[in-house]
Amino acid sequence: MTIVSPEASPDPRRATRFSVDFETICESRPHQEMRVRIANISANGMMLADPIDMAKGDRVIVRLPVAGRIEAYLVWSHEGRHGFKFERVIREPDFMAMLDKINNLGELTAPQ
Repeated sequence: MTIVSPEASPDPRRATRFSVDFETICESRPHQEMRVRIANISANGMMLADPIDMAKGDRVIVRLPVAGRIEAYLVWSHEGRHGFKFERVIREPDFMAMLDKINNLGELTAPQ
């Protein structure tokens, strides 16, 4: 699991997205958790690459390294991919530290 160069975004209102392959936990309802895989992430949101049973507007709390627990809501779904917008923007220093941590976690768990 490594971080790939950011995907360029033609819309200046969008934050730069970084491709990742990171498994984490989302809390979808009180006392209900699901394991998900984040395919890309920005300071404003994330895309999951796992099938989930949620509707547009549904909320989760995602657990992220450094940034902690962040509430997000489902904005779109298409062919097993799901886009979420975070309720708060992750500050740049925390976001960069989070990306470093995700990258280092991948190196620690990658097969030799």
